Amino acid sequence: MLNYSIIYIISAPSGTGKSSLIKSFINKKFLKNITISVSYTTRKKRVGEKHGKHYFFISVKEFKEMIKKKFFLEYAVVFGNYYGTTYKNIENLISNNTSVILNIDWQGARQVKNKLSNVCSIFIIPPSIKELNNRLYLRGQDSIHVIKNRINQFYNDIRHYKEYNYLIINDKFELTLKQLKSIILVEQLKTKYQKNNFLLNGNIYGKNNCTKSSRKSR
Repeated sequence: MLNYSIIYIISAPSGTGKSSLIKSFINKKFLKNITISVSYTTRKKRVGEKHGKHYFFISVKEFKEMIKKKFFLEYAVVFGNYYGTTYKNIENLISNNTSVILNIDWQGARQVKNKLSNVCSIFIIPPSIKELNNRLYLRGQDSIHVIKNRINQFYNDIRHYKEYNYLIINDKFELTLKQLKSIILVEQLKTKYQKNNFLLNGNIYGKNNCTKSSRKSR
């Protein structure tokens, strides 16, 4: 399914600042050919969210029907709600060699890595549990009961950081954003992707010329 695109999985415990970092990265337009995948979810729409932009909001019945029809590349139940990424969505995004950011948890990350090869996984954690507590309360999105559930889930989520290629500690937002940018950029410079881009854009060197050039460089 994949051509020369890279699938960037970004995961983090709830309240770490993952979504804000991804949004800032996309808005600053550090790279041209990269976008974020919009997931399907059964949770209720929050104030300011739009269907098709932030999520595709559907019913549990619709979601389960999509599972039955094997529409999902990955899906998981998080805090009692279904979240998932469809094959079709990813195929549409990478059709023009566009790399994709998946904002998903470790359950979905496992599924994607088992199915696709061009994957770079990044796990983000807060500097401390105290700071995570502060962020969850200050963002004002959840009740105290929900916040306590998120804190409890944190201890389970953080156990999975070793399954990822990169680990970032989100202490200072701008520094963390620079680190995220660096990882995404350096991943694109790996030989296997540069080689594909070189071939995709047309090999301007003949085989013999490449051999001669390499000899001269020695």
